[in-house]
Amino acid sequence: MCGENSSSLTPGFFILNGIPGLEAAHTWISLPFCFMYVIAVVGNCGLIYLISHEDALHRPMYYFLALLAFTDVTLCTTTVPNMLCIFWFNLKEIDFDACLAQMFFVHMLTGMESGVLMLMALDRYVAICYPLRYSIILTNPVIAKTGLATFLRGVLLIIPFTFLTKRLPYCRGNFIPHTYCDHMSVAKVSCGNFKVNAVYGLLEALLIGGFDMFCISVSYTMILRAVVSLSSADARKKAFGTCTSHICAIVITYVPALFTIFTHRFGGQNIPHHVHILIANLYLMLPPTLNPIVYGAKTKQIQEGVIKLFFKEKTILVMR
Repeated sequence: MCGENSSSLTPGFFILNGIPGLEAAHTWISLPFCFMYVIAVVGNCGLIYLISHEDALHRPMYYFLALLAFTDVTLCTTTVPNMLCIFWFNLKEIDFDACLAQMFFVHMLTGMESGVLMLMALDRYVAICYPLRYSIILTNPVIAKTGLATFLRGVLLIIPFTFLTKRLPYCRGNFIPHTYCDHMSVAKVSCGNFKVNAVYGLLEALLIGGFDMFCISVSYTMILRAVVSLSSADARKKAFGTCTSHICAIVITYVPALFTIFTHRFGGQNIPHHVHILIANLYLMLPPTLNPIVYGAKTKQIQEGVIKLFFKEKTILVMR
């Protein structure tokens, strides 16, 4: 099962056990996850299509939303199909290198998701605090550069995960009590000292999540000050109303993320392991599923774009 190389014992493959303790319910558990995945793919791809085809949505706020939608749909696609194969067909084996690749993409994309939420907060800050300079500050090149910087940050900070995990010896076996290859879940299978992995994982969470949450907090503090200083109640309501969708997205993303990160590293022994696994999966599934719904329900321009696109397509079909 394990083959010896020059530096460590490396398994040819891992076995993902799914949700330990709930194996008998795997089929039933798969149904809501499958439903959420379909909604996530349809909703996020629909958002990207709508933003790319509707001229009224060619604005910085919606470009960032399209980037968030692309990140979300890619993130859930890295884990859910494999998870459903475990639940439906009992296909639990995953190649060692494929496991490392999945681990890299999961953590890189969650870091990018956090970064895009931070960029969206800065977008709202500029729109509300400097409305006359909004189009001058957030030009298309600036949006492209900030998006690229967010992507490169995630890649550069997550690459060490793969090397730190690959160097570990795996002589205890190759069973991972999870539905996907999470960094600490893989490291804990090792019979070596994974303290460096745990410390770097916490450092990475602080450098990405901590920095982004700080920027979001500062942005909304400045936004709140600007909104409160407005003389008209209607103006205050309208200004803050443009932020409600983004605040919902922040809550949906960070609450399960913080629970997963801190229970993994600071105990959580009183919480059943299957609860940890379920929360970890919801952490990856809730934002991609709910973000298109939240933005579709709370953003008037998106609603108008959907109606306009629907009638446009209907007219084309009638003319044919």
